[in-house]
Amino acid sequence: MTNHILLLGTLALFFSVSLASDDSPLQDFCVADPNSPALVNGLACKDAKIVQAIDFSFSGLHLAGNTSNVVGSRVTPVTVAQLAGLNTVGISMARIDYAPWGINPPHTHPRASEILTVIEGQLEVGFVTSNPENRLITKVLQKGDVFVFPINLIHFQRNIGYSNAVAIAALSSQNPGIITIANAVFGSKPDIATDILVKAFQVDKTIVSRLQSTF
Repeated sequence: MTNHILLLGTLALFFSVSLASDDSPLQDFCVADPNSPALVNGLACKDAKIVQAIDFSFSGLHLAGNTSNVVGSRVTPVTVAQLAGLNTVGISMARIDYAPWGINPPHTHPRASEILTVIEGQLEVGFVTSNPENRLITKVLQKGDVFVFPINLIHFQRNIGYSNAVAIAALSSQNPGIITIANAVFGSKPDIATDILVKAFQVDKTIVSRLQSTF
């Protein structure tokens, strides 16, 4: 199982290089220095003379994530926040664990396309095209199948099996970002005015208020 995860994860990262959307580096590497006061588009570089192998390494994707939550899934990210050596490289990855019938709810990545590989189980996946078509493109994936989510488009996954499922995702940015639609709309701080959401979703005010209290 571990070998399969590492192999497919490596392949997914390899293919994601061609989709990389971040700026190309101007040196061999630029290991992130989170303690630097410099304000740059990304993260400042650590002194190359003190860089070590640990700066390019991450451990833990063989460990299952805890899916005991309301959506029944857990994302274990490997972005520049977890792996400093990803700074300026233009890629990142994640492991996603799904409980039976768990979902990775509709969301977008504002800075990255995503390529997803199913490691265990079967997933229903899909994305929605932009206005005005808003076309749903969806497919059921089996173990070993791969699916691409284009940058910025709303997408989701659902485990449609009665056992746990696992996927590995590669993304074309060191910091892809995530906007979970329900959380953003109904859980913003401060709240979006109720009358705006009532008109936008064409529902009763009490429903909007209940959703805002949930998120």
